[in-house]
Amino acid sequence: MSPTSPEHTKVKQQNQTHSNEEDETPAALQHYPVIYSQVVQWGEMDALNHLNNVVYYRYAESARIHYLQALDLFESGAMLLAHSSCQYLRPVTYPDTLLIGLRCQRLGTTSMIIEYSYYSQQQQEVVAEAEAVIVRLDNNSEHKLPWTAKERSRLLALEAQFDHTPEH
Repeated sequence: MSPTSPEHTKVKQQNQTHSNEEDETPAALQHYPVIYSQVVQWGEMDALNHLNNVVYYRYAESARIHYLQALDLFESGAMLLAHSSCQYLRPVTYPDTLLIGLRCQRLGTTSMIIEYSYYSQQQQEVVAEAEAVIVRLDNNSEHKLPWTAKERSRLLALEAQFDHTPEH
């Protein structure tokens, strides 16, 4: 997706160059290796003109897919969402763009906990925090499948670039 589309991903990497305007990462997201930008749409508001609570989960899903793609974790096996939760800290209204920081909070043998931080560009602060438990399954989605050494190494290296080490 292009940076001008309603949603795009910015995977921060040490050797990647961005203009200051494009890469002004808020301090609250400095330790998140993947930042997903999501434009809030007017039709996503609820009766109180706040972003509907269900929409945060849709945003999390899109951001999570980009995080897993950035790590090439769709190469083999399937991903199952086993749990997700969201804590709403401040209401979001239209117009706004949310920067959603993602990182691995805990890396298990066959699962991981992904942590999200929703940052409002309009409010200049974190407006919601969330987490999701992902379980890796074989291609038939019948049995848990351990992360390979290569996958673990790739994930830990990406996280380390941003001074973050997942529990494991």
